[in-house]
Amino acid sequence: MDEPEFFQQGERLGVLTTQPLDRVLDYRAPEGGCFRGAFVEVPLGPRKVLGVVWGHGAGDFDSSKLRAVIRVLDVAPMRDEMRAFLTKAADYTLTPLPAMLRLATRAPGLSDPPSMRKVLRPSDGVPDRMTDARQRVLAVTEEFGGLSFTPKELADLAGVTPSVVKGLVKQGALREEDAPRDLPFPPLNPDLPGKALTVDQAAAASALNAGVVSGRYGTTLLKGVTGSGKTEVYLEAVASALRQGRQALVLLPEIALTAEFLKRVKARFGATPAEWHSGVTMTERRRVWKMIGQGKAQLVIGARSALFLPYRDLGLIIVDEEHDTSYKQDDGVSYNARDMAVLRAAMCSAQVVLASATPSLETWANADSGKYKRLDLTARFGTSVLPEMRAIDMRDEELLPSTWISPTLKQAMKLRLERGEQSLLFLNRRGFAPLTICRACGAQVACDNCDARMVEHRFMKRLMCHQCGETKPIPDACPSCKVEGKMAPVGPGIERLGEEAAALFPEARIAVLSSDLFGSARALKQRIEEIAAGEADIILGTQLVAKGHNFPLLTLVGVIDADLGLQGSDLRAGERTFQLMRQVSGRAGRAERPGEALLQSFQPDHPVIRAILSGDEEEYWRTEAEQRRIAGVPPYGRMAGIILSGTDLAQVFDLGNALARAAAPLQQVGAMLYGPAPAPIARVRGRHRVRMLIKAEKTVPLQDAIARWIAPFRMKGDLRLSVDIDPQNFF
Repeated sequence: MDEPEFFQQGERLGVLTTQPLDRVLDYRAPEGGCFRGAFVEVPLGPRKVLGVVWGHGAGDFDSSKLRAVIRVLDVAPMRDEMRAFLTKAADYTLTPLPAMLRLATRAPGLSDPPSMRKVLRPSDGVPDRMTDARQRVLAVTEEFGGLSFTPKELADLAGVTPSVVKGLVKQGALREEDAPRDLPFPPLNPDLPGKALTVDQAAAASALNAGVVSGRYGTTLLKGVTGSGKTEVYLEAVASALRQGRQALVLLPEIALTAEFLKRVKARFGATPAEWHSGVTMTERRRVWKMIGQGKAQLVIGARSALFLPYRDLGLIIVDEEHDTSYKQDDGVSYNARDMAVLRAAMCSAQVVLASATPSLETWANADSGKYKRLDLTARFGTSVLPEMRAIDMRDEELLPSTWISPTLKQAMKLRLERGEQSLLFLNRRGFAPLTICRACGAQVACDNCDARMVEHRFMKRLMCHQCGETKPIPDACPSCKVEGKMAPVGPGIERLGEEAAALFPEARIAVLSSDLFGSARALKQRIEEIAAGEADIILGTQLVAKGHNFPLLTLVGVIDADLGLQGSDLRAGERTFQLMRQVSGRAGRAERPGEALLQSFQPDHPVIRAILSGDEEEYWRTEAEQRRIAGVPPYGRMAGIILSGTDLAQVFDLGNALARAAAPLQQVGAMLYGPAPAPIARVRGRHRVRMLIKAEKTVPLQDAIARWIAPFRMKGDLRLSVDIDPQNFF
């Protein structure tokens, strides 16, 4: 790559800041000059703000009034390919460029000079007595190492008070040292032996390695049945990237997956890689960001935002469970990490591996058309086999009121308990009950700020709104008619199912896995490890249990309501149900013992349920693809959502109607506009929401038309307009 352009002292240059402005600002280069891409601190009014030297200044500002860049930060400059990626991503998602830059600088203290800090390391000393709290601290230092954590962060991670950490220092079990804030990550060894691969796995790994070695861009769908060893295959591609001296990124859809995955990576490469997700401390985030830019972090395991880190030479991106909906960000900048991974790789001549047992229809269609390569793993690794799948016709089952576990499923669970095996009950509903109703007047308890019913969470003795997070005590008297003792929970949530399972099997050890039952990501990871080690007989879980966990003793999966996701008008409802049922069923029988999956359904003849049970995935995708093609919807057409919001409903609709009347730019490219109409959840956090939907042919330059359409409109007061290109949900 050519040396970036250098700006001499005093020369006019353009700086993109992270502030919500609509242009690059002109400044004078600082003393000593600076390169294009340099991270700088610049004056903006009375403040000092972070920015990046984007190129030449616009020249439309009096040069005698230009202010100088205050200083160049001691971090690696932004590479040209990263600037191009942010620009293209901003154009595609119709996001202001400063907002994209904020995504790329989400690490604290980037403008701080290099410094030393106190860190803690394990020592040879032994405390005079071992308490639970002390054990937790030492477990954290063993898991993560002390170099990257301050005493406060260590206390927070272990869930103890700082005095516990200080006590271990005094006892000699931890020693305090001065260390640089930002240390390189230990080198990974790609030549350590991995697990022995089957013939199919070896062939797939060889194909991926060839792509990495080529040094060119390419995207491959790695489709393998659950338990087929996709991870071992793509870790060989990671090894190949490391041998080439290039960096690799593995995206995971769920933080709880990282603990087990990091152990596998450490076993394969001899050291722990960098992590980037919401569970990482602020100090560690800064270290990761800086070391990636210097090329001193070879491998990153991260959530979707890890795509925006400043890699020095990114050669491989793995998107594990690529179909997962958590890769789509809807708040703030709206983007799909799967699609952005492909764009990022194209900008830096890297390979992308999209791994899934149940790929998204978009990815399947791209592979079917030849745009992506496709590699298949059709058998489970080792002696394990795919679970047998059956439907339980709930029309033939006799259930007592307020119970949801059918006699057939109960008998199957009893058999597993007798054998010392684990059962998993899956229900994709958090909380105790989705609805609280008054039996006297029929009133339902709703959120004060949203058009949504409040969900009972019995473990915290409160009702919660799953839209805005607002909570309130469970009322003794009806808020509407004031009658006491008539409030009743309606319907099952995962907590209520836990109570039913405990009543049916009082001797069983029951574990409930739901994101809101754990105070930290680390606590959730720890519980998952305990379950994998056999410390539970019956597991109850929401959607997070479907994501790649490996429970060797688990031989039965029971889906409580297989019809739940089939309701509604979402064009992806069938696809998501198909993926979720196949994924959660795949948790069973991953070791030597065969597994079974039982799906409780009132519609066992529904085409999606039949497709799930038949196992003929290709036939399902072909049928679904043909229906989408006829309808002209993604992936065979284009869609964009427009979400209007404000505290005054009339003003929001006035804006929507004005937009509808001015839709000529959309009509010129043949796009169709629907709405304005109230959003399915019409009020969230006190703001009224109105939706519009744009539908167009695949080849239409939709972003350009939308940009021209909305450009004349200025948002007054608290009105907001957001654009969602390729919407994944319609709420």
